[in-house]
Amino acid sequence: MEEMPDPSHLDGEPVVSTVPAVESEPLASGWRTGLPELAGSLVTLRELRNGDATSLFAAMTNREVTRFISPPPAAVEGFERFIAWTHRQRTAGQSVSFAIVARGSDVAIGLFQVRSLEPDFGNAEWGFALASEFWGTGMFLDGARLVIEFAFDVIGAHRLEARAAVTNMGGNSALRKLGAVYEGVLRKSFLRHGEFHDQSLWTLLANEWHDAQAPRVSQVIH
Repeated sequence: MEEMPDPSHLDGEPVVSTVPAVESEPLASGWRTGLPELAGSLVTLRELRNGDATSLFAAMTNREVTRFISPPPAAVEGFERFIAWTHRQRTAGQSVSFAIVARGSDVAIGLFQVRSLEPDFGNAEWGFALASEFWGTGMFLDGARLVIEFAFDVIGAHRLEARAAVTNMGGNSALRKLGAVYEGVLRKSFLRHGEFHDQSLWTLLANEWHDAQAPRVSQVIH
């Protein structure tokens, strides 16, 4: 899967979305001091580490992965700056970023991000990227459920928005499989390589998500 918020523009602060950043009040919560590990059946989600820069560079600069996202950092050093920035954003209560790691491994093969669009994450945006060799393995759906539950149950988000290029069939199909609701097309809303692209807007609401899920418990590893 290749849709994710934008980790580029590392000459200054990287933006995490195609949506303009919104100032929000810092959220006083334990996750601001460090993210827990979330264990699924196929993947573990954990805080990004500086040592993840090399594997993320390899995963996210693959041509298949970059087709529908803003250009990622062009060097490992850019990913190191991006990882440091995610820690500052988490401390400030603005966003969280999880590395995706296959169970039994410790190598980051992708990432999930959730960022606040309004104070206290009432409305939030999420995105993701996964190395192309792991597409179709079930790892995305396994990790996505973990990060969605974390956003709703721990951070306290009410609504999660995701954007996928209209031509990104895989990304749109994955969001549909998760139960996200298609709300329409954001016309010419995403600029990439000098060209504006249409995006599909998909949303999840906390109450609808909980009603739709069979009882499941996310294992938090301390």
